[in-house]
Amino acid sequence: MLWKGMVETMGIYEELQARGLLAQLTDEAQIRDLINNGKATFYIGFDPTADSLHVGHFMALCLMKRLQEAGNKPIALIGGGTAMIGDPSGRTDMRSMMTKETIAHNCECFKKQMSRFIDFSEGKALMVNNADWLLDLNYVEFIREVGACFSVNNMLRAECYKQRMEKGLSFLEFNYMIMQSYDFLELYKRYGCNMQFGGDDQWSNMLGGTDLIRRKLGKDAYAMTITLLMNSEGKKMGKTQKGAVWLDPDKTSPFEFYQYWRNVDDADVLKFLRMLTFLPLEQIEEMDHWEGSQLNEAKEILAYELTNLVHGEEEAGKAKEASRALFAGGTSSENMPSVTLKDEDFKDGKIDILGILVSGGLAASRSEARRAVEQGGVCVKGEKVSDIKTSYTREEIAAEEFIVKKGKKSFKKIMV
Repeated sequence: MLWKGMVETMGIYEELQARGLLAQLTDEAQIRDLINNGKATFYIGFDPTADSLHVGHFMALCLMKRLQEAGNKPIALIGGGTAMIGDPSGRTDMRSMMTKETIAHNCECFKKQMSRFIDFSEGKALMVNNADWLLDLNYVEFIREVGACFSVNNMLRAECYKQRMEKGLSFLEFNYMIMQSYDFLELYKRYGCNMQFGGDDQWSNMLGGTDLIRRKLGKDAYAMTITLLMNSEGKKMGKTQKGAVWLDPDKTSPFEFYQYWRNVDDADVLKFLRMLTFLPLEQIEEMDHWEGSQLNEAKEILAYELTNLVHGEEEAGKAKEASRALFAGGTSSENMPSVTLKDEDFKDGKIDILGILVSGGLAASRSEARRAVEQGGVCVKGEKVSDIKTSYTREEIAAEEFIVKKGKKSFKKIMV
């Protein structure tokens, strides 16, 4: 339990600890001094493997925002170069290769989304791309200057390679640790970057970077590492049964984003409030004893705060109203996600309930839709549907709000 006096006197380093964000670190005393006094220039890397950031990146973005507000300078490192290889960490198979054009497009999308969290004006933060130095390297010179600093034996013991070793680790992927370590060296020399943050699956790669700087520039060189619970928690929070939860509103609507957080497990709500929101710790601590309906209120607070952070106050307000209508058993479709059926969805002017569930994205297949109906988990306009042969005409769907609900949390407004 945090007393008010403790919160008022703690620095940003102590706050990160209190919020449960720090996992492992080197040079604790120096790290605390740099962060608390706004002297850290730190980086976090993002490989552009898609055209949108997702919830798994959320903790890193929030961390960068917190540290910047405390006077520290963030560097968002976009892995345009390392994405040409692919990070083997936590993977059982090799990542798909992407073209340079796809990587460049994804990098632009990342910058737009990051700007909602990080202030890039007037040199307050940097966004750089490791393609700027990795793609022009002379391979033989690189291996002589950098590769000689790495022990293959130590690399093979690294946690990030263990899963891949069972199915086969390509030499291409084996280079990833060296490339990431070289990133830290380049950032140190170019921008005075003296600290790196990353997920708990990146610990070996990050230590490689710290060791490389000290080998090349001397033991007194400031080069420190901190890992967060980003990988373990990021994986847990980053996906639903239907796939990733994106920050791009065209991929995950603000309402769906809100609902994702509104439906987190009871055991996770306070943890996510601490880690991801900017609410005062005292306010979160007061929720520690909440139970029952109060936990639902805490989930609403979590969902609203994070939706506001990503999509803005107006969209967060709309999502909150629509969610409350849903949980209250209402039928108002305002702000609810919708799907418009196509002509080919209808057969002889009708579509059955299984087709609606599949076309509406509420079921992945007709067999899954059948099970949902047979188990009593499907409602249309507030009425349970128990017959899998139930069909609807285009006119019936168009006549009034046609809301289909599967289970307690999934629903869509169906339109024609």
